[in-house]
Amino acid sequence: MATVKLRLFSALSIFLLSYCLCFAAAEDVRVTVRGVTSVAKTDDTFICATLDWWPSTKCDYGQCPWGQAGILNLDLNNKILANAVRAFGNLRIRIGGSLQDQVVYQVGHAVKKFPHFKRNDTGLFGFTRGSLPMHRWNQLNKLFNQTGVKLTFGLNALFGKHKSNDSDLWLGNWNPKNARDLMEYTIFQGHKIDSYELGNELCGSGVSARLDAVQYSKDIIVLKKLVDKLYPDPKTRPAVLGPAGFYDQQWFNTFFEATGPNVVQGVTHHIYNLGAGDPYFLDQIAQTYRDLSVSIKEFAPWAGPWVGESGGAFNSGGKDVSHTFANGFWYLDQLGMTSTFNHKVFCRQALIGGNYGLLNTTSFIPNPDYYGALLWHRLMGKEVLVTTHNTTPYLRAYSHCSRNKPGIALLLINMSNQTTFSVTVENDDNLYPSSRKLKNYIYGGTEKREEYHLTPKDGNIQSDVVLLNGTPLKLTSSLDIPEMKPIYADSSSPITIAPDSFVYVTIKDFKAPACA
Repeated sequence: MATVKLRLFSALSIFLLSYCLCFAAAEDVRVTVRGVTSVAKTDDTFICATLDWWPSTKCDYGQCPWGQAGILNLDLNNKILANAVRAFGNLRIRIGGSLQDQVVYQVGHAVKKFPHFKRNDTGLFGFTRGSLPMHRWNQLNKLFNQTGVKLTFGLNALFGKHKSNDSDLWLGNWNPKNARDLMEYTIFQGHKIDSYELGNELCGSGVSARLDAVQYSKDIIVLKKLVDKLYPDPKTRPAVLGPAGFYDQQWFNTFFEATGPNVVQGVTHHIYNLGAGDPYFLDQIAQTYRDLSVSIKEFAPWAGPWVGESGGAFNSGGKDVSHTFANGFWYLDQLGMTSTFNHKVFCRQALIGGNYGLLNTTSFIPNPDYYGALLWHRLMGKEVLVTTHNTTPYLRAYSHCSRNKPGIALLLINMSNQTTFSVTVENDDNLYPSSRKLKNYIYGGTEKREEYHLTPKDGNIQSDVVLLNGTPLKLTSSLDIPEMKPIYADSSSPITIAPDSFVYVTIKDFKAPACA
């Protein structure tokens, strides 16, 4: 979890109140999808969730919301947990977080003592160092193997370094011996790692600790050489990711130049930007996504940008918001926005733990955002299409090629609490948009349209219960994730978007050459 020096407004629940006060009962809207070419492309495992190291004694603002949800104490035999992960088929999980750079691995001879996390005001983030036993590592990988997880593992980047006397800057070269011992053990056990990430929030001004960009580049080159040596087959070789922190243009550009080509395959950065529910506020973060994309294009075109961690609100999330339906206005909008800026992966903090887990920390029952993420994963394909509309920004619209189906999939988000939008979809098939604009045509196919309407129980956006097409989404009697069936609508009719709702739509006979 990202820990930030400033406390978010204790009135985080302002998010619940800041909606467009529109008085028209309904509004006709045209959403235009340009299906001729794609504007960006995500990875197959764009949806990602994190597991964090926090022990149960992690507390903020008079609450201790992590319980038994940390990597070292989570009940890995919980049936709901396994079913929730398995429902994705290939969910990406990132193991990492603030305490990552204080973790040593109980294997090999590089470490003589194996500590346990304890509260200590002099330690980074208020904790002493901790360690990962290999029997726990085996248990984690057993769950991941059984549920189809693609695993990103965050390594301790401060091992071998020492803190300077007058700042949070850490000095010296990274010592890779403990990481190498872990990798060799992992390979011997047959555990599959999709990618290794070095360090957590050490770039720029850092969070409690920081590294110089040139020094970090030297360290990650060492990691890349180690991975190449231990995984000689390029087909099964894990990717190398970094720097896993908040975007700082000068630091990132220096890092790219010092690292050189083909070392880092994924450029990971963190986002905690939950505002007051105002779309104009949410739009501000688009500049960060654009700036990073420009930096990568100029200095590291071989790599793709990732949101390696994002929970909306930092320090374990907002206790009255982050686990409720309301959080989806931020989360689903961020999924749509980052994909348009060519981001490959979006990792949600967290799968479980804190106030912002996709699963309830104690009961493991999915929170509303879990179902929003699952529908994205099942419906939204990798190819991202340009999508525009002719109304207020309180209606958000994103479209991709459909996943595993012909046609397109749309996500429509209504941030207004009073206005219903009646959406007609246009197809812009102009191959040369810079030339004289040709007339778009209203899509009117012959196949039924599939719609998934997500609304809060009793109209209360602070509810932990989400309705799909009017029916509450609840676990089955066998604790399986419920089947999520669409309703079918005549393609010639408008799509109705109720206030305070999200709608996924699949249009199978929408003629989009980019999706052929």
